[in-house]
Amino acid sequence: MRRKFDVVIIGTGIAGLTAGIFLHKAGRNVAIITKEDDIAATATNLAQGGIIAWQPNDSAQILADDLIKAGCGVNNRQAVEQLAREGPQLVFDFLIDEVGLQFSTADDGSLDYTEEAAHAVRRILHYHDFTGDRIQHSLMDYARSIGLSILSGRTSIDLITNIHHSQDSQEIYRPREVMGVYVLNNNTKKIDTFLAYDVILATGGVGNLYQHTTNPSGATGDGMSMAHQAGAEIINAEYIQFHPTALYHRDIKRFLISESLRGEGAILLNHTGEAFMKRYASKRELAPRDVVARAIYEEMAKTGKEYLYLDAANHYKGAKPLKDRFSKIYATCLEGGIDITRDPIPIVPAAHYFCGGIKVDLDGRSTLKNLYAVGETSCTGLHGANRLASSSLLEGLLWGKRSAMAIIKEDTKISAARFSAIPNWQPPEHTEIFDPILFVQDWSIIQQTMWNYAGIIRTQKGLERARADINYHSHRIFKFYQEAQLSKEIIELRNGIVNASIIVHAAQHNNKSLGCHFVASK
Repeated sequence: MRRKFDVVIIGTGIAGLTAGIFLHKAGRNVAIITKEDDIAATATNLAQGGIIAWQPNDSAQILADDLIKAGCGVNNRQAVEQLAREGPQLVFDFLIDEVGLQFSTADDGSLDYTEEAAHAVRRILHYHDFTGDRIQHSLMDYARSIGLSILSGRTSIDLITNIHHSQDSQEIYRPREVMGVYVLNNNTKKIDTFLAYDVILATGGVGNLYQHTTNPSGATGDGMSMAHQAGAEIINAEYIQFHPTALYHRDIKRFLISESLRGEGAILLNHTGEAFMKRYASKRELAPRDVVARAIYEEMAKTGKEYLYLDAANHYKGAKPLKDRFSKIYATCLEGGIDITRDPIPIVPAAHYFCGGIKVDLDGRSTLKNLYAVGETSCTGLHGANRLASSSLLEGLLWGKRSAMAIIKEDTKISAARFSAIPNWQPPEHTEIFDPILFVQDWSIIQQTMWNYAGIIRTQKGLERARADINYHSHRIFKFYQEAQLSKEIIELRNGIVNASIIVHAAQHNNKSLGCHFVASK
């Protein structure tokens, strides 16, 4: 199938849906696609803590200071100022007033602002402890109400560029630009050509490259891999934020224990019952995430344990009952035999947020013409070397809107003749179908390599080993990709090995420990 759109958006989280809503309302012909069958299977949907929003005791300057301090001062100051100035009010103007989203309230009916680490004031709105779920479904419902359609089960293969794909010999003399995307229909296995004046990547992070992650299983960095292969610039890829507290459980995977729990008093304990954070940071449990994650990692190594504990039962100080304020955490843990009102929660650090990504400007433009990136796959520079809690949903919201407004203003046009020179996808003559166990094995190698050598604490020797291992497996995986019948799984695996190489390369070339990139001396 060959179709033409004004804009193709890849990803259905807060950034992609926000961009799509603003574009659709402006009369643009938009295709929003996701590789998942369930369009709600996003990192946005899993977010628990909340979103930074306007409140009268705060200011743009105070918020900017907190962002820069958390980011170790290497943030893009213009991006920080833009978010601090425009973002908090957008939560009210768009999410609350237009979309109709309702956040949790206090007993007196006022909005219930909560506290998280490294914030100077209580500025975070939430909906119990499943804020992301509330935002995700509210945006989906609103998108449907205005007639915005979303195509699920469509895996993006490659960005279409004039240099790589056009059959017009004159295109190689033009500047490189994006003209659409090749898309696999997961069900029919047919490959569609989606031509577009502009493409927005909103594909999320890279958490699935690591052995422990809070991300959904689809977080394989698809957007970054495709952008890199098309020639876009990637920056800050060494900065992988590890959340200090993911649930450690045999049967329950990828479940985050929100930082808000520590904001409401919960204490980290080792297996002897010691509150050990006092030995690592003056702010203890409310230190920045990278500090807390490294402290837990080092404490685990020191004690030879695979997990530690978070005790809310004896230290919670919130106004609402624990099981009501954190109802999702309570219910999920209870399924695993843990009553958080009585028992400490087994936790382990986990890959959580990618602070680097596709380099973009203040409107989400990448270094490739007609290509935008928003949300976690992009790097605005907002986060610097470490992300301030609850800033990512706001970043996706703001840059989702800004990218849409920039596209509307620029009104890019590509001639029909130039589009006609783009061929449909040409599969190899002979395609093989591989045993699914090979995917499991290859992912296991990538995840263990990244966890051991390019994880919470890194060494130059470890990164050298990671580089060698990734290079070795990269050749085999690309051969695999070129010979296999295309599927969502093989495309994700290709993207995974590309992104692992990008991250390790960036980490090797930054010898300075900063934020969530920590290089030990040995």
